[in-house]
Amino acid sequence: KLPMMKMLLRLIALLSAVLLASSAPPTCYSRVLALSKEITESFRDLQTSRDTDSCVETLPRLYLDIHNYCVLAKLRDFVAYPRCDRVLQVSALKEKARSLYTIMISYCRRDLVFLTDDCNALENPVLFPAAPS
Repeated sequence: KLPMMKMLLRLIALLSAVLLASSAPPTCYSRVLALSKEITESFRDLQTSRDTDSCVETLPRLYLDIHNYCVLAKLRDFVAYPRCDRVLQVSALKEKARSLYTIMISYCRRDLVFLTDDCNALENPVLFPAAPS
């Protein structure tokens, strides 16, 4: 009976460790990375949507690479863009971009490492086709 109890306790400890490891809070870097991908995808969806306002075509490009120092200027320019505020999707996207900028310069500034400062790479990114789902 005692060996069975020890084995059961070990199993519970192992399962608890696995659950704790998979439920670890996101790091600053992982949060910034996920939010930048979400914003980039939302922008792409907005541009390809058929029922958006014509002003969406005039928005600055919004490809975000958080490893590129120029991303900070890109986010500032997008948030400050004066047109399209009447389009709800654009306003929501600007709020997300403002949040990302704030997170990057306030909460994560010591955690992020910029590998480049190639602003042109954010204007003309090399996009790879999406993986089939």
